[in-house]
Amino acid sequence: MTKFLSALLLSLALSVPAFAGQPVDINSADAATLAASLDGVGPAKAAAIVEHRKTNGAFKSADELASVKGIGLATIERNRDYIRVGNAPAKP
Repeated sequence: MTKFLSALLLSLALSVPAFAGQPVDINSADAATLAASLDGVGPAKAAAIVEHRKTNGAFKSADELASVKGIGLATIERNRDYIRVGNAPAKP
């Protein structure tokens, strides 16, 4: 019985996908895409990123995300390999 439970737990652990970040352009992605692509960024933080972008214009670097409420340096570092900073329309 112990071997069965061990095998079951191992198969469950392997079937749960680990977080795999996806490259995302923080200047063009919508909130849903940001939340799905960045570790530690849920719907509220993603909406804050989009709102900050609308208010202040395009991000020039990933580090500028730290100026968004709720986004800290740890979150930026955890996602640095996936954050893209493309060209976005200038702030109106």
